[in-house]
Amino acid sequence: MTAHEARLLSRQNCITNTSGLAPGYLQANLLILPSKYARHFHDLCLRNPVSCPLLGITPPGDPHSVRPSSCIQTQDFDIRSDFPMYRVYSKGKCIGRQRDLYSVWTDTDDYVGFLIGCSFSFEDALAEAGLQPRHQKTGTVVAMYRSNIPLLPAGVFTGARCIVSMRPYKPEDVERVRDVTRPYLSTHGEPVAWGWDGAKKLGIENVHRPDFGEPQVFEEGEIPVFWACGVTPQMAVESAGEKIDGLVFAHEPGNMLVTDWTTDDLWRLREGTI
Repeated sequence: MTAHEARLLSRQNCITNTSGLAPGYLQANLLILPSKYARHFHDLCLRNPVSCPLLGITPPGDPHSVRPSSCIQTQDFDIRSDFPMYRVYSKGKCIGRQRDLYSVWTDTDDYVGFLIGCSFSFEDALAEAGLQPRHQKTGTVVAMYRSNIPLLPAGVFTGARCIVSMRPYKPEDVERVRDVTRPYLSTHGEPVAWGWDGAKKLGIENVHRPDFGEPQVFEEGEIPVFWACGVTPQMAVESAGEKIDGLVFAHEPGNMLVTDWTTDDLWRLREGTI
């Protein structure tokens, strides 16, 4: 399956969880907000590159283009429909979930979209190394948690804490997991913590009760391994609360955009040649 075919399935409401979809292509998280807050959020991404690695930005009011343009190569692209499911925020609260944003994209000259790197992008490499994530095997949505890691503030975005995703692994596999994911800096890179003590240090009281996604099955002897997560921008929106006028849109956790970038493009992205 190509990236474009995956986006068409999303647009036609045929899929939800995108983990493992279109292997080899980078997936992205989303935040769309009124243009007057775009500089604030851009600064937030630059100050928090592990949790909010920026892949692309849409021009104000244009749902069909992304800079850099190589992120989406086809002309058939719409940020309002090409994620399987969206969240709608008002004054820092999620007020609804929608399959597309056509009915709420009311000010077409104002909204700016940000595509944020997603850890789904390195899962193909984990699978090739014999370390396939559990949620791919079980067909569930990866478990995600609110952590105590503070997000460095920018503009209206203050007081937020980071979200982390979790995949179970055996302790003896953690170093290989770190080695495989470390180069993927544009999609969160290597784990930020692991083990049951690591969970406590992150402020996670019960690994079996995630804040987003679904609980994961642990096999005997396995421990939790945690990565930074692109749901973090939604926590920044929650913390901003009434400081943001107008609606804000985001992806439903686990429901990503499949971009036209391949994992090979990560190295060109790091070198600034894309």
